[in-house]
Amino acid sequence: MSFTLDRITKEYGSTVALAGVSFEARGAEFISIVGPSGCGKTTLLKIIAGLVEPTSGTVTFRVIPSAVEESPSRRGSLDSARDDTTPRLRTALVFQDHGLLPWYDVLENVALGLRFQTGDRAFALERARHFIESVGLGKFLHSRPHELSIGMRQRVGIARAFVADPEILLLDEPFGSLDAQTRTVLQQELLRIWRENRKLAVHVTHDIDEAILLSDRVLVMSGRPSRIREELAIPFARPRELSVLDTPEARAIHHRIWSILEEEVREGLCVPS
Repeated sequence: MSFTLDRITKEYGSTVALAGVSFEARGAEFISIVGPSGCGKTTLLKIIAGLVEPTSGTVTFRVIPSAVEESPSRRGSLDSARDDTTPRLRTALVFQDHGLLPWYDVLENVALGLRFQTGDRAFALERARHFIESVGLGKFLHSRPHELSIGMRQRVGIARAFVADPEILLLDEPFGSLDAQTRTVLQQELLRIWRENRKLAVHVTHDIDEAILLSDRVLVMSGRPSRIREELAIPFARPRELSVLDTPEARAIHHRIWSILEEEVREGLCVPS
């Protein structure tokens, strides 16, 4: 799977949020996007998902046939639900607020999207149980969202994203509201589940270390009007442990990303006299 963004711009009235953003994502790589607050990172994810139309520019999707054939998780009802005539690949979004429906339990929340996609409730519930178990919530199948901690609700959101077997996984600061310990645990959980169910993933975060830990590439965006300032390859092999963040290579990457962000933030704070 791959997609290409070509000179994407997005304007809201007189405000230019995105100004000519271009990049390609391919295969089962994990890309993180970092940038100053309000620079349009979430807007970019919504454009990829088809929830927001760009003012100009194009998003082009491509299916790599061998990737479809070799995917171990694509089978049965998921195959029949695929519409190969549509140019847009299936996406799943994980947001910071997890977006669970309060009147459904964990099992129904995770299965809901796949039920609509396939029309097969039994299949959706079976697959949902598998992913709920995979995020360590097997004992909470019939709990309602209000009965779960914030971290547990975010685990449900991750399970829900993977259960429909999306071709592109979009993550918008999924751990932004969590405490440091829970955030670290869920970063490791996400890496494990992603490694077992490889997807093309695009991840927005303000946490530089998180971007380095999770990603194959990090795209650093400027302030508004936003563009991509720099792309950095992350050289560490997978599976990846937290200890990579203590290496000189990781510290150098962190310093480079921070220096760009600091420059952009300081520039944004300058007010002409």
